[in-house]
Amino acid sequence: MLMLYRQKLSLISRKARQDETCRFNNLMHLVNEWSLKSCFYMLKKNKAPGIDHVTLEDYEKNLAGNVENLLSRMKTMSYRPQAVRRTYIPKDNGKTRPLGIPTIEDKMVQMAFAQILEAIWEQDFTEFSYGFRPGRSCHQALNKLDTMLMFNPVNYVIDADIKGFFDNVDHEWMKKCLEVRISDRKFIRYVVRFLRSGIVEEGKYLDTEKGTPQGGIISPVLANIYLHYVLDSWFIKSVEGHVNGYVGLIRYADDFVICVQSKVDADRILTAIERRFEKFGLELSKEKTRIVPFGRYVFSMHRKWNFNKRQSGSGNCNKPVPKPGTFNFLGFTHYCTTSRKGNFKVARKTEKKRFVRGLKKIGNWMKYNRNRKRLKEIWESISQMLTGHYRYYGVSDNFRQMNNFLDEVKRLVFKWLNRRSQKSSLTWEGFVKYQKSHPLPRPRIYHNLYRSAFCRERRWGAG
Repeated sequence: MLMLYRQKLSLISRKARQDETCRFNNLMHLVNEWSLKSCFYMLKKNKAPGIDHVTLEDYEKNLAGNVENLLSRMKTMSYRPQAVRRTYIPKDNGKTRPLGIPTIEDKMVQMAFAQILEAIWEQDFTEFSYGFRPGRSCHQALNKLDTMLMFNPVNYVIDADIKGFFDNVDHEWMKKCLEVRISDRKFIRYVVRFLRSGIVEEGKYLDTEKGTPQGGIISPVLANIYLHYVLDSWFIKSVEGHVNGYVGLIRYADDFVICVQSKVDADRILTAIERRFEKFGLELSKEKTRIVPFGRYVFSMHRKWNFNKRQSGSGNCNKPVPKPGTFNFLGFTHYCTTSRKGNFKVARKTEKKRFVRGLKKIGNWMKYNRNRKRLKEIWESISQMLTGHYRYYGVSDNFRQMNNFLDEVKRLVFKWLNRRSQKSSLTWEGFVKYQKSHPLPRPRIYHNLYRSAFCRERRWGAG
């Protein structure tokens, strides 16, 4: 039965790919006993329960009966998602980010719905959309961005930030987006119920008139569908082909950058996006959204101006040429520099806020566990944290920053190991000696973004 369910999803994907105007009806039959049980076993264990305090283990004790009861309620439209339990997680800027925790039952239904939505819209999503999609990752987005900046005449980057995207998704517009491809009214009604299920915070119930709860399993695919129509499709139809020079977009969930050749086009595009977002209840953050001079030509002109300034003296040089800026995307700060041969290249390093956040996480862990775990267990946990850091931030040009991170982690570990009692019990020499016999993982480049470096050198020359 599970194999049949997957075959039906494949047929839906094929139909969606073959016919761009096809609208799907009678989707609710896909939410059945086998699909819900499959979704249950896909849920991650050791996660916090929802407002009903039912854990994964509690629900599994009578899984067959619970699923049967759930399906019975869904058929009669009497099933209503429960409110999500809101909690807060800290952000880099000292503020907090709201996180919604649904119940086990709601998670199962959300996952089943998300699989169906993904089967339909995965065929429509654009090539420059990378967030929360099967077979796609943030490192692929970084690789695409590097290629875009290196091989195209990019002079400006629009570094955009959507202000509170997940809290401001308009429910009526979301419904209209879903109706482009779905005509099953029951299916859409249940999606809207998830959006309007409400929030429980400190024992108080709050209505959700807009937004999608962060933490909901269905939220990422709904966010992609919403931005597909609000931004991606609009960009292809109204921006590409309507500018004087090159333009390119890279989007990962609600985080996106636009590469532009002309400053005039960059200003026009940014203004047009602001008007477009206003129509759909979204807003760009004025503090974080900016147009950054960036690219081969900007870098080259600034170097020439600097050279002429040094040759002629400070009083006889031409009008100053602005230095190429930097921008942050997916946890990395992107900047212009040169290769060993002196040619232009785009490089990246760990964003400062991410660097500090990683150290703070390890420092807090050491503070809490310094007396709760043995040294061997501490060493194993720190090694796992470092390996996880390297696997994400281990990209081309970031080796030095990862080395700096390792050095700071060593200092943190040494500091907290010496605070296991009122008297210092470990010298730096002893700590270094222990490291030699129990070495921590060394930084490693896991994601090489310069696969075509040789071709790049030959194509662009000395820059």
